[in-house]
Amino acid sequence: MTHATPRAPLELWAGFECTLNRVGDSQHDQLALTGHYGRLDDLDRLAELGVRTVRYPILWERVERLRDSGAPFAWPDAAMARLRALGIEPIVGLVHHGSGPFGTSLLDDRFADGLAAFARTVAERYPWVTRYTPVNEPLTTARFSALYGVWYPHAHDDAAFLRATLNQVRATRLAMEAIRTVRPEAQLVQTEDLGRTHATRTLRYQAEFENERRWLSFDLLAGRVRPGHAMHRYARWCGLTADEIARAMGDGCPPALIGINHYATSERFLDERLERYPPHTHGGNHRHRYADVEAVRVLTEGVAGPRVLLREAWQRYGLPIAVTEAHLGCTREQQLRWLAEVWDAAHDARAAGADVRAVTAWAVLGAQDWSSLATRLEGHYEPGLFDVRAPRPRPTALAHMARSLATTGAHDHAALGAPGWWRCADRVLYPEHDERPAPRETHASPSGRPILIAGASGTLGSAFARLCHARGLAHRALTRHELDVTDRGAVERAVRRSGAWAVVNAAGYVRVDDAEHDAASCHRLNAVAAESVARACEAAGIPCVAFSSDLVFDGGKNAPYVESDRVAPLGVYGRSKADCEARVRAVHPGALVVRTAAFFGPWDEWNFLTRTLASLTLGVPVDAADDLVVSPTYVPDLVHATLDLLIDGERGVWHLANTGEISWAELARVAARGADLDETLVRGRPHAELGFAARRPRAAALASERGCVMPSLEASLGAYLHERPWLRMLRDDDLVMSGQDAALD
Repeated sequence: MTHATPRAPLELWAGFECTLNRVGDSQHDQLALTGHYGRLDDLDRLAELGVRTVRYPILWERVERLRDSGAPFAWPDAAMARLRALGIEPIVGLVHHGSGPFGTSLLDDRFADGLAAFARTVAERYPWVTRYTPVNEPLTTARFSALYGVWYPHAHDDAAFLRATLNQVRATRLAMEAIRTVRPEAQLVQTEDLGRTHATRTLRYQAEFENERRWLSFDLLAGRVRPGHAMHRYARWCGLTADEIARAMGDGCPPALIGINHYATSERFLDERLERYPPHTHGGNHRHRYADVEAVRVLTEGVAGPRVLLREAWQRYGLPIAVTEAHLGCTREQQLRWLAEVWDAAHDARAAGADVRAVTAWAVLGAQDWSSLATRLEGHYEPGLFDVRAPRPRPTALAHMARSLATTGAHDHAALGAPGWWRCADRVLYPEHDERPAPRETHASPSGRPILIAGASGTLGSAFARLCHARGLAHRALTRHELDVTDRGAVERAVRRSGAWAVVNAAGYVRVDDAEHDAASCHRLNAVAAESVARACEAAGIPCVAFSSDLVFDGGKNAPYVESDRVAPLGVYGRSKADCEARVRAVHPGALVVRTAAFFGPWDEWNFLTRTLASLTLGVPVDAADDLVVSPTYVPDLVHATLDLLIDGERGVWHLANTGEISWAELARVAARGADLDETLVRGRPHAELGFAARRPRAAALASERGCVMPSLEASLGAYLHERPWLRMLRDDDLVMSGQDAALD
């Protein structure tokens, strides 16, 4: 098949994660969970990015649920009017991983007729709309609803899976017929999650079957599933009649555009060697038991990826194509790398002759609880173009990238200098051929412009180096011996010579009580040196991160402190940090200043929790303050959140501590219970009895008015306890507690 390369430039579309799925008797509505129904100006945010086409839902289930309100179309009316006024063309979706309103299901013949009636109502209400996706990903939805039993109607057999697929395809065809009675030129944009299955030699037959099955919804709409077609034989083998297939397919309803949804884990690997894989991956067919895992975790040579899949779709159908979902739930630089890879793959496919029209930046507002396939509401949120954990949706680096792609067709960010995790050797957890690829050397930094980390020998600096490496972020970590931050000239030379795109200043004076007798050293390291680093970064035109503390507050608020609260430190350390904030912001308006508190983590032996649990393990009682309330901070969470904000281009003061507030004594007791240790060995004491030299605020919990981007204390404490770092201390002789400092240690 030979076609000329399309001349129109590749477009950047956007889409809202709008799943409204059903689990048992509960419907989970992503747009409600991300707050979109209360923010019409979300659409203005899209327009400001230069987006001119958006996948937008008018969901059948939601409208029917609101019938009793008397105004079931109130929100769609407002949203569609706003889109039209903004000059944004919607591709209207009617069912997105749903099963229809209560009273019907994917296995009910009434589903198709009901959706067709609803589609006509929508078309009559918005006759200017020309593009529709009546049912998103019918094959994928049928798999999860009727083959795997994850979503309603929770069936588990091939015949139910096929009937659910046929019902959705018939519903799509009838919906388009109904829409075209109002708008004859209306176009079908049909989407499907298109992966590929790989397998061992033994299971090659199953992979070949699944690789044919993945096209089923498109083949049905194209009118191809007739006697002799592999899926026609499969359907007859499962007990479906030829009339059932023909009734669903009709004369076909070819899409005007094929929408390919593809994720880093869409490709699968099948392996009969069950002992190599965890039990939750085990499944099988009528011939073999086998594990079904992400191919990216198995294939050392890599997966097919979006380039190959786009070309396959073009060769099979010869119809215009768009990537209708491009999203990755991961750290920010990985999200950027995935969108960049899909964008480049689309260009490559175009260069090879495929008519690829657009790439869709998916999850405008992020996604909620897809870590459990949207089956449980646990509050697990993945940001998208915007982060809805802020008072108003906050643009992330993905939004900046989308604006650039939409307006210029290109984008650059220093974090794009290294490959995504799906291309790195250490992604392989279950090597296909027994030999595991050599891991990356732990001391090597990925290529590209680095993040310069000052204070690399401390708790915070070493954590940044560790997690930059894990995230594939180029970095250069300098210890106090390699860079004296109090030497202004040395700082300027280090920033200039490093070629860094950002600097994380994790150096500083951390001994809160010693500072009372060593004020000059504390002030020099925490304030004067921080100003020198910020000044050097401002001169180089790059951002920097400085760290402050909850000890800049006096504890008199009787509520958690937010970023705009007035500072009023009680001691030398707190005053040094307050001065640090003022100096850094004065010389570098683009600096990010992070206030945090009460570190605990898995990688150092000096934090309060690790030493406390080590003592309790040996039956040694521990004294802890029961009248000082703090917001403990899990160091890995702090580093990840800081790096994400840095990549996003955030500036000014941010509070980063795990959500929640607790006394030191209660923190020790909660941790002891989680570790199955004797919490009665924790002896709560007034802090005045603990011998502290520095005054501390009685209640210095931190909250944020800019965005709650840190996990809960409960979740982070669970992660810490899973690591069990205190057990590594049991070989040490010295377990004397060092006190409860809320400083950067």
